[in-house]
Amino acid sequence: MTVPRVVFLLDVDNTLLDNDRFAADLTARLDHDFGRTERERYWSIYAELRDQLGYADYLGALQRFRAGSDDEPALLRMSAFLLDYPFMERLYPRALDAIRHLRTMGTAVILSDGDIVFQPRKIQRSGLWDAVAGRVLVYLHKERMLDVMERHFAARHYVMIDDKPQLLAAMKRALRDRLTTVFVRQGHYAAASARITIDPAPDVIVKHIGDLCDLALRDLHGVTASRAAGAAHERTVQESSPEQP
Repeated sequence: MTVPRVVFLLDVDNTLLDNDRFAADLTARLDHDFGRTERERYWSIYAELRDQLGYADYLGALQRFRAGSDDEPALLRMSAFLLDYPFMERLYPRALDAIRHLRTMGTAVILSDGDIVFQPRKIQRSGLWDAVAGRVLVYLHKERMLDVMERHFAARHYVMIDDKPQLLAAMKRALRDRLTTVFVRQGHYAAASARITIDPAPDVIVKHIGDLCDLALRDLHGVTASRAAGAAHERTVQESSPEQP
């Protein structure tokens, strides 16, 4: 069997779609249906679960939130809100174009953290599942599952595209020069990392996921963090380009 030259690994939340917008919509819905106090209780449960599990569990938080509000008809509407949320409307501009571009250069794979129900549902409803032809992996901690990922999608070289530079650094330490890390500066995780030293630094930095459409394979293959002074290779659109909504 021929081993592909390059496999592109794509994160989902705040990389391909605006999960912060989803969270804001969820907050507004909780406020409308239950009020501020109960909204704060939901997010407190969510934060507690995230600390315990290490990933976002919106459905698990709703299940726990149910305790004390079991007679609320709005609970049933909340489950429908989550499962039927129009995630396709939350894709970042040119996200699907970026995937199509990457597929002209190698194999595109979704590699995401999350639970086993809601995260796959999000990937399906957003259109991302079809965009990568069903090549989807969802783990509790994807940076710990690289050996399993390699068994599913063997390649000579990997390119990981994510909005969390700390996670990219952990994966780089594991795969070394076999991995090019691409940091997409979108969402609250990217903003929070602005004052943090990332070691090793991302190999490539883009402002928006759609900027990948402007990169060739030579920009994404074989780049290492061992360049002079460990500087990142940054290819962004011109500063005059409009900001995303």
